[in-house]
Amino acid sequence: MEDSKNFFDKVYEVARLIPFGRVTSYGAIAKYLGAARSARMVGWAMNNSSGKEVPAHRVVNRKGILTGKHHFEGTNLMQQLLESEGIVVIENQIQDFETIFWDPMKELS
Repeated sequence: MEDSKNFFDKVYEVARLIPFGRVTSYGAIAKYLGAARSARMVGWAMNNSSGKEVPAHRVVNRKGILTGKHHFEGTNLMQQLLESEGIVVIENQIQDFETIFWDPMKELS
């Protein structure tokens, strides 16, 4: 369990660096952390990020779909948080995903 806790903390560190108005994917964070096949674990970390001041709403799946939205309180909180940052979401899909995608491999290396 200790290893996953350390991994979760590393995920949170990366997620806190995602700029306002930008999004990244579970897989991009996993790849940046050297665990390319651990996108699901990044998702688990986001699910457990409540109260940790992590902008989990900025982490979506590789196609820009709000797959983690049911882990947010309220009906549409994830979408509302994204829209408050100027991100357009239609039917759980981020619009212009390629344009606002933030790749930690490129931005943090």
